[in-house]
Amino acid sequence: MRIGLFGGTFNPIHYGHLRASLEVKEEFGLDKIYLIPSAIPPHKSPRGVVDAKDRFHMIQLAISDQSDFIVSDVELDRPGPSYSIDTVHHFQKILPKDPRFYLILGTDAFYEIDTWKAYKDFFDLVPMIIMLRPGDRFSMAPKRHSYFETFLKTKISEKYSYSEDLSCFIHPEKQSIFIAYITSLDISSTHIRDLIGRGKSIRYLVPDSVADYIVTKGLYL
Repeated sequence: MRIGLFGGTFNPIHYGHLRASLEVKEEFGLDKIYLIPSAIPPHKSPRGVVDAKDRFHMIQLAISDQSDFIVSDVELDRPGPSYSIDTVHHFQKILPKDPRFYLILGTDAFYEIDTWKAYKDFFDLVPMIIMLRPGDRFSMAPKRHSYFETFLKTKISEKYSYSEDLSCFIHPEKQSIFIAYITSLDISSTHIRDLIGRGKSIRYLVPDSVADYIVTKGLYL
């Protein structure tokens, strides 16, 4: 079984998250993707972040017709800041023996990984899939992922290198790092919250069920 772990604030979840998840699932042949809302994001200001239960319910609504997507409340049930390393350990314990895990990250999160709790452990425990945000594909392609390679060599290990044959960054002892080129949907939760605050429509940016929930609950006003 091949499983993706995609964590984040999801404040709120939108079509950018959903389309990226679907494309990663298809490209890497994943059987399941767990979307994991953080209860207390350790690297973000709590200002403007709605209650974790509301974000959890919005994800439930957004993926109700996608059986291969599962929303997890593991970080909601755990006290204190939501550290991703604890979440990886949790899934390693509860899921079937010897599953193939991938940690799914956006570029912004990846370039901050050296500020995470026990960040070097990730590179020993789980391969990563890094989703390039809009515009990154074209700026990076001529450089053959040189920025990623420099980051890995500087922050993690000089032994990381890009393999053209395997289409990923490899290391003789550590886990591989894959790049996923996703459709450029320039949608952000920040912009959605701004539109709501200004009384503008968010239709076609989030599923209708999520938009209805936001209105019913009076979120982001």
